[in-house]
Amino acid sequence: MRRNMKKWLFAALTVAVLVVSACAKAPYTGRNQFIMMDSQQEMALGASEAQKVIKSEQIDTTSDYARAVTRVGRRIAAVAGHPEYKWEFHTVKKDVPNAFCLPGGKIFVYTGLFEAAKDDAQLAAVIGHEVGHAIARHGAERYSTQVVAQLGQLGTAIAVGSQTSPEVAQAAVAAYGIGVGVGILLPYSRTHEYEADRIGLILMAKAGYNPEAALTFWQNMAAKGGKKPPEFLSTHPADENRIKAIRQLLPEAKGYYRPASS
Repeated sequence: MRRNMKKWLFAALTVAVLVVSACAKAPYTGRNQFIMMDSQQEMALGASEAQKVIKSEQIDTTSDYARAVTRVGRRIAAVAGHPEYKWEFHTVKKDVPNAFCLPGGKIFVYTGLFEAAKDDAQLAAVIGHEVGHAIARHGAERYSTQVVAQLGQLGTAIAVGSQTSPEVAQAAVAAYGIGVGVGILLPYSRTHEYEADRIGLILMAKAGYNPEAALTFWQNMAAKGGKKPPEFLSTHPADENRIKAIRQLLPEAKGYYRPASS
């Protein structure tokens, strides 16, 4: 029992050290962040994962969709303020309304998204959002949070396992995992989504795209319908909540907006 307690204390001390030594602030929002991965590691990971996606998916480089993704992506990247990133904007030929960002500025947009993104400004809302994820280092932050959650689960297993039956210990660890997932990691992901929306609105405005187009894009997405999980079980905000938040953020974004000259 004493040996298990020492292991638990070691895990707790490790968490405390990580929390103290890995503080950062998100751009534009100033939110305090916990990131325990350095930028070089993050960019290397993103580059490696991007190559896997490129090899496994059908990448479109010649269509109007692909040209739009490149054109809009470059304008957003130009105002993002991270010259150390090797920005890449890829179009995936797949009828899925989705886009995602890998660490270090590797953005992928699916052609199915163009059912909702009707013009460059609406596409800028998508790409601005993904670039927002990149410059706020959300991937590294989520990784860091998961590491701490796993250490906490290990500590629970050690503490409970030393005082009760294996069956009760297993149930306690499982309950901890559900509590952390629903209570911490999923809301944390939704925090990232709202934050990427806010940063993305500012970036698209700085790049010369009217941020009101973001509202139109998300309204188009909501109109597509389809089954979605309840918000508390999802990594993304519900459509109506997202649209409401964007309405509230538009005045701030418009302060950065200067229409691009032809």
